[in-house]
Order: sequence, then structure tokens, then C-alpha cells
Amino acid sequence: MDDWTLSERFDSPDGAVRWGRQGSGPPVVLLHGTPFSSVVWRDIAAALSARHEVYVWDMLGYGQSAMHEGHDVSLGAQQRIFSALLEHWGLDSPAVVAHDFGGTVALRTALLSGNRYARLALFDAVALGDWGTGFFRLARDNRRVFTSVPEHLHEAMVRGYIATASHHGLPGTLADELVRPWLGSEGQAAFYRQIAQNDERFTREIESRYAELDMPVLIGWGAQDTWLPPEFGARLAERIPNAEFRLFGSAGHLVQLDAPAQVTAALGTFL
Repeated sequence: MDDWTLSERFDSPDGAVRWGRQGSGPPVVLLHGTPFSSVVWRDIAAALSARHEVYVWDMLGYGQSAMHEGHDVSLGAQQRIFSALLEHWGLDSPAVVAHDFGGTVALRTALLSGNRYARLALFDAVALGDWGTGFFRLARDNRRVFTSVPEHLHEAMVRGYIATASHHGLPGTLADELVRPWLGSEGQAAFYRQIAQNDERFTREIESRYAELDMPVLIGWGAQDTWLPPEFGARLAERIPNAEFRLFGSAGHLVQLDAPAQVTAALGTFL
């Protein structure tokens, strides 16, 4: 997967999802967040594949998966799809590693769909209280306006928005990879569609149940995260019995890109 082409396809009732697999050993599934795709895990997936069978997927409406008007791309839909993917892959109790709202999807799939995990690692996860940057909330409340702005202005906004997720700044080629799926009329509509369909009700439904998690849990956080400050991670760790909380000092929200060596080492030990 050097060029990060997800060669496999899963036709869920909600739409077509692209996924990939590499390596051999105990299974690990990596979940991305918004407005990203599985490419944020590319280097860490390659490292983990030396000892694990690593699964990645682009959520419906993101990256290489289908983007169509009328799709349900909410966190509830992604939960249904993830549960169905685990069955499709034949994984009864994999380790799961999730970033941003991939954390919501992983938590909902465990607590509401009843899927079992061997271990769960959550990085800068959407899981508690009021979340979403100012731009996210503005776009969510004004989807029609944002969908109709000229394409060059839309690209500039998305590019600037994604840039703020990294403490160090993203290399140009990687920034291009993250921005590219959201360009053109289809991509622009998909970008604001996924924002419009997601809100705090998806975390409120499960917040009171975090104490039920009975697998080992690692919570990792970028100390310089301006999207979800570290206190969100500390509060989440307090809700989950025996959760381990780790701060990564020079990393922002995209902790796996800002501190890939540290995150890989932490996961290597945890898994």
C-alpha cells in the first residue's frame, strides 16, 4: 500500500467503503477522524505490520470511499459500517486504534453494537462534552452557504483548516493528499455533508457508559492539540477503569503525524 490505494471494497447498506490490509499476526484495526482519511495512519500502519495484520478503511464519505448526495455519513452510520466490517473480516476481538471521531465510532461500536476488542487505543478522541472547532460549528450551522462558495475559496478554507491540526505543519505532499478528496463539486458537497450530519448527540448517547469498557485502554493526546485540548483526554481517562493516559509533548491534534515515532513506540508496547 505504498501509494495508499485501498484495493478492497465493502458494499455496506449505506454505501461502498474502501479498505486495505497488510502484514501478519494479531489483528489491529486503525480508524481515522474528520476531515481526514486512513492515509494519516500510513507510516504507523507500515511499522505495525511487521508484527500485526493491520486493517485500515476510509469511512463512508471520506478519502477513497463513496461520496454521494443522500448518504448517511453520520457517526451512527459509521458505527453500523464498522460493526459490519468486523464481521466481514471475521475479526472477533481485534485490537482497535482510533483517532479523533474514529474514537466515537470505536466506542459506539463496542458499547452499542456489542463488538469485542482485545485492546483499545484512543488518540485525541472525540468522546466527551462539546466538541468541534469554531470553523466546524460555523460550517455545520451554515452548510448551504459553505457548499455554494467558489471552489478556490473552499479549497483555501479546507487547506487552512487542516493545517491547524498539526503543531509542526504538514509537508506539502501530505497536505495535498488530505485536501484532495474534498475538491471539486462532489468533494466540496461531501465535506460539508459530513460536518452537517455530526454533532454531540452521538457522544452523549454513550458518555455515561465508559465505565463498562473492560479491555485495556490507552489514551494518547497531543499536548499542543488546539482542536481538543489535553484536558479532554484527562477527563476521558478518569471515566474508563484503569485507562492509561499518555501526553505527547510536541504534537498537535494529528498526533500520529506530529510524533510518529513516539506513537509507534507507545502502540508497540501497548499492543
